[in-house]
Amino acid sequence: MTTTTISSTTEIRDWLRERVAFYLERPIEEIDSAARLVEYGLDSLYALTLCGDIEDEFDITVPPTLAWDFPSVNAIAEQLHDQISEQRLADR
Repeated sequence: MTTTTISSTTEIRDWLRERVAFYLERPIEEIDSAARLVEYGLDSLYALTLCGDIEDEFDITVPPTLAWDFPSVNAIAEQLHDQISEQRLADR
């Protein structure tokens, strides 16, 4: 997925849920987008890895504290959507 194919927060949210489920070795159905990631046991190592995956997937730079600053999948998805949208406008 690249920034040109991202059209909604829902798509970003779904991708994030898949990554979190993968890291935690849980079915994606168990990942509640509104729950705090620390409630699932997402630690700092996985949070940093998630940041790297986000940067690779969406070609943006995110702070290493992203999962702490935006503690749920929903919050991260909204932040990323805003950041990707801003980048699209700047690239025009």
